[in-house]
Amino acid sequence: MEQLTDLKAILHSKRANIYYLEKCRVMQKDGRVLYLTEAKDQNYYWNIPIANTTVILLGTGTSITQAAMRMLASAGVLVGFCGGGGSPLFTGSEIEWLTPQSEYRPTEYVQGWLSFWFDDSKRLTVAKTFQDARTEYLQRIWQKDRDLKAENFFIDDHELNNALNGYSQQIQHAEKVGDLLQKEALLTKQLYRYAAKTTKLGDFIREREATDLANGFLNHGNYLAYGLAATTLWVLGIPHGFAVMHGKTRRGALVFDVADLIKDAIVLPWAFVCAKEKITEQEFRQQILQKFTEHKALDFMFEQVKQQALRGDWS
Repeated sequence: MEQLTDLKAILHSKRANIYYLEKCRVMQKDGRVLYLTEAKDQNYYWNIPIANTTVILLGTGTSITQAAMRMLASAGVLVGFCGGGGSPLFTGSEIEWLTPQSEYRPTEYVQGWLSFWFDDSKRLTVAKTFQDARTEYLQRIWQKDRDLKAENFFIDDHELNNALNGYSQQIQHAEKVGDLLQKEALLTKQLYRYAAKTTKLGDFIREREATDLANGFLNHGNYLAYGLAATTLWVLGIPHGFAVMHGKTRRGALVFDVADLIKDAIVLPWAFVCAKEKITEQEFRQQILQKFTEHKALDFMFEQVKQQALRGDWS
């Protein structure tokens, strides 16, 4: 079996893989973590490269052995149980994230985070910084992604520019988190409208329970983003309940805050493009994960959270 130091050779922010598995059994065999799928005439084993994996989502019809969990924990892989297709992620008082435990996880980031979190004005400042980073990331990604440009997503579109610039100005004038949430919801609606018009899905209405492809892909992609966000916070040792924008009474709210950094830039446009092309859910998932890697989404999340935890400029 590989040593613990070998398994952690790849930093979490540099790992490439997120797995969603269904109708299979995850197990440890010959010092490796495998998943077993059962076919009509024979069974197939597939290797999971755990040293380069951030998250494993276990969907319907899955099971996992204690030995496999031990190896995943030693490699620092986050494991979550979820519904079919990767959503919903069961959290709260139901099945939740299974996080590897170590007494040597870092403390500097949670201590830095808590140093400002109990002050409303400082928490609002961090929320504003996150929103600025979110819009800047969207502008940067849409500016350089040739695939998006080929789908007619242009960052210099007049309507889109007005929406983003207007939101950037409104961020600075927000006096409380509630104001920020209202303005953020309006921006998201404008982005939905732009994406729907660009992909000729003009009658789109965002409903999480809807069964159309665009809504389903948005749900699916968002949950993949939540996986990246949860991984970021777990590695840095910051509990998910210390949100800066979403409701303080929601146990996983900080996951939503961090996921919002990259959702609009990557998940939103590709959910509409893939819905227009009527591709399968598996193909959509592969597209989103490829874009997460291409645009270093996990790196960006780590960078933003670490900067805010250690900003130290409150005086």
